[in-house]
Amino acid sequence: MIKKLRLKFIAASMLSLTLVLLVILGGINWMSYRKTVSDADAILSVLAANQGMFPQRMLPENDGTPRKALPGNAPFDDGMLRKRGFSAETPYESRFFSVLMDEAGRVISADTGMIAAVDRATAEAYALEVWQSGRDSGFWEDYRFVRGKEEGGVRVIFLDCGRGLSSVRAMLLASAAVSLLGLSAVLALLMAFSNRIVKPVAESYEKQKRFITDAGHEIKTPLTIIGADADLIEAEWGESEWLTDIKRQTKRLTRLTNDLIYLSRMDEEQPQLPCIEFPLSDVTEEIVQSFQGPARAQKKELTMKIPPMLSFTGDEKAIRQLVSILLDNAMKYSPEGGTISVELEKERRAVKLTVSNTTAQPVEKEELSRLFGRFYRADQSRSSATGGYGLGLAIARSIVAAHRGKIRADCPRERFLSIFVTLPV
Repeated sequence: MIKKLRLKFIAASMLSLTLVLLVILGGINWMSYRKTVSDADAILSVLAANQGMFPQRMLPENDGTPRKALPGNAPFDDGMLRKRGFSAETPYESRFFSVLMDEAGRVISADTGMIAAVDRATAEAYALEVWQSGRDSGFWEDYRFVRGKEEGGVRVIFLDCGRGLSSVRAMLLASAAVSLLGLSAVLALLMAFSNRIVKPVAESYEKQKRFITDAGHEIKTPLTIIGADADLIEAEWGESEWLTDIKRQTKRLTRLTNDLIYLSRMDEEQPQLPCIEFPLSDVTEEIVQSFQGPARAQKKELTMKIPPMLSFTGDEKAIRQLVSILLDNAMKYSPEGGTISVELEKERRAVKLTVSNTTAQPVEKEELSRLFGRFYRADQSRSSATGGYGLGLAIARSIVAAHRGKIRADCPRERFLSIFVTLPV
């Protein structure tokens, strides 16, 4: 139990840290990507408004000689770019090309003068692919494109976003690498300090187990003496109502003490169970047959579906106790005239045992997970008439856990309860 608690603490801490890192670094990378896309769309809007080119302007050199103008046919205004967050150098840093097409999708002209990596044939091929896709904007490889109508046809403009996208990818990879390193460091620290964190809980749990075991052994001695004295008195004075009640209550208390000691031993980190191969089909059928008499006496129908020759390697005594507990639980909490079924089957590399029974009242979904808790009984079965102390299913869970299996409860339909046990072969 302490080992599981430690692992759950480490898992919860790592999961929390991972989610925080995903939110923070994911948000940063998403904003970086959106900034790249927003900048590209702003440039494309300027290009689309000027027939695929930046507006023309003669920019003077430092020595007073005129700089070569960008091709275009509209006046260029520095303020227009500055309002969008760009500098006057943006037209000279941008790499783009455009293709003019008619309404039928035929290429009229292509302009690749502002990019060296794309020739006319490639530009036309990209434009045709965009036309066939029917999209008005988006990414085509590392190029951000926009399609807009203008006089004379439809122009598709492509802007090279390779450098921006490369920066985004580099940031993403760096974030992932740093996150992995950070998570590894935190995991190492948690592995180192988790023992100290759960140490008080471990000590308290060990004291509790030791108390239950010691107290159980101390209680067993006087119970044995009381039972023996009651037998002697009965032999000398004959049966009486009071002696019968003393013997019955002594047996109940002895059974409770034995169950508590058994649970305490099964809760050890690695309980040592004698594992031998035995015929599981025969054992299960034998136990079911032993319950047929009480079932008929209570007017309950007990059926079984057990394939022959099914074997299992484990603690035969514990498995017998497991099947008996599940059947006893079904017998106690099924109403008179109800039905009980036992099914055993091979399921890949495991065997599956299912014990189902009808119930007097519907079982709430939130009660299913609590059925395996110690001293827990559903409200409709708290009456002492059913006997027991609510330890049966807790013992069953411990037996299944010791065999590295799984146990769960479910209500496939109203007023019907099924206990599923899966044991690995």
